[in-house]
Amino acid sequence: MEERKECKPSQKRHNQVTFKPYVQNQAWLFPPTLGDLIPADHICRLVSNAIDGMDLEPILNTYNGGGSSNYHPRMMLKALVYGYVDKKYSSRAIETATKENICYMWLCGMQQPDHNTLNRFRNSQLRQTVKDVFTQILAMLVEQGYVRLSEYYVDGTKMESVAGRYTFVWAKNVERYKGALLDKIACIIEQIEAANEQAEVEAAKKEAQVPRPAVSDSEALKETIEELNKKLKEQLGKNKKMAGELDKLMWEHLPKLMDYEQQERLLDGRSSYSKTDPDATFMRTKDDHLGSGQLKPCYNIMAGTENQFILNYTVHQTPSDMAAFIGHMDDTLGMLEKAALPKPKRAGGDAGFGSEENYEYLEEKDIEAYLKYPGYYQEQTQKRKDDAFHSSNLYYNKEDDYYLCPMGQHMTLRSTVTEKTSTGYEHQVHYYQAQRCEGCPLRGMCHSAKTDRRLKVNHCSSAYRQEAKNRLDSLRGIRMRSQRGVDIEPVFGHIKQCRHFRRFLLTGLDGVATETGLLAVAHNLKKWWVKQCKHGGIVPLWPADEAKCVQIEAKSGQIPRFFEKIRA
Repeated sequence: MEERKECKPSQKRHNQVTFKPYVQNQAWLFPPTLGDLIPADHICRLVSNAIDGMDLEPILNTYNGGGSSNYHPRMMLKALVYGYVDKKYSSRAIETATKENICYMWLCGMQQPDHNTLNRFRNSQLRQTVKDVFTQILAMLVEQGYVRLSEYYVDGTKMESVAGRYTFVWAKNVERYKGALLDKIACIIEQIEAANEQAEVEAAKKEAQVPRPAVSDSEALKETIEELNKKLKEQLGKNKKMAGELDKLMWEHLPKLMDYEQQERLLDGRSSYSKTDPDATFMRTKDDHLGSGQLKPCYNIMAGTENQFILNYTVHQTPSDMAAFIGHMDDTLGMLEKAALPKPKRAGGDAGFGSEENYEYLEEKDIEAYLKYPGYYQEQTQKRKDDAFHSSNLYYNKEDDYYLCPMGQHMTLRSTVTEKTSTGYEHQVHYYQAQRCEGCPLRGMCHSAKTDRRLKVNHCSSAYRQEAKNRLDSLRGIRMRSQRGVDIEPVFGHIKQCRHFRRFLLTGLDGVATETGLLAVAHNLKKWWVKQCKHGGIVPLWPADEAKCVQIEAKSGQIPRFFEKIRA
């Protein structure tokens, strides 16, 4: 058996490897500044330069003065904005970074505000002025040429609140419970009055006695209790049951009724709210791959973009994008006018925005509407075009105001009704009805109602839809439809997936608006920095640049391959 040979030290491989000298805690003869240790093209330099070029007068006006000295708002703003750029949304995480991260140390000038100070600045000073900070960043982007404000792509997304997921209060339940309580109160009042013998005698003498009005709110119940106490003061000591029922009204039912009224005030027309964040509304979110997520306390974040830069943002309590569109556009136009920036020429959106009210609004504001309406893509299918019984395919005689069914029967106007939407917008609805559907051989394919067929038509909405369809089918409309999907959708995807922001940290509409503003500022700065790094500060032309579109449309109708691919 052979003996195992040991390797000599000279034969070991690691003796041939050389290492650089490593000396921990080595002192520098000429120590560099913090700025020298940060790369020249680092994003924190862009954040610093952008905030240094801002007018902080709106933030300075929020300080009351007096007391001990405060941290400078420019330093606090840099720390918070860079925190959102660096995906640090918690004030505690930013506090830790100011002690450990060299970029935060440079931005803060080696100052280390604690998390309470950072959170107080975010909740107090920025709560009122974050929109001004966002507007100044937007003005810089316009000046640099990254944003032209010619097109405005709008969309909404649901963002979860920090509230508890099972702290819901539903409007239907409040209405039902309040109604049951009012019925119970009415029964108790009747029992108390029936037990009053003197009241029965007086009621018999006075035939035309005015009945007591029904209790409808807490104020009326308080007045009723005071009246019964004065009226039955002598009998309450003798009749313990009557006194107990009156005490029950005062100490049990009255506080419950006041709670229900407070809940109705918090609901303010909404379907629900959260107990831990009353401004949040329960909305359905798309959590799983099937898009059938559960109801969660959320806010509807509306945003408008151009070239994937956020032009404006608003926070809404309604889950409907269609109902929130006008409020969002009013805020956008007001912000641009205040900043002396031009308003957009065209607005593009998906089928969640195309309504008569929104089309009329854009027409009044002199903005071309490229909003798809519900059923836009269904109208282009061959199945819909071949369906002779569909209301959109029926012949309409405008002069005599009637529709013609496939059997040649006239469907005449029966009534005109004024209806209101959830936002209070009034529109005219016309009802047309056939006269002799009984015995028609095509009735089974036409409709399934037992009576003659009836049509509900909104002529004004149909006209707006036809005008929108003509725009959407044009060359510019094809480009805007294709651009919308790659303009606004990636912004929400970047915020939720890449930046890992899926849930707000602050409560209430003001707190959520503050966080949304910081997210929008961080997104625009990040986009600005990426374009500077990739293109050296030069904005590349889009494949569908506006000037190029004008040249293409001026040609002899020939569509380039780019648009042929989109149209296909």
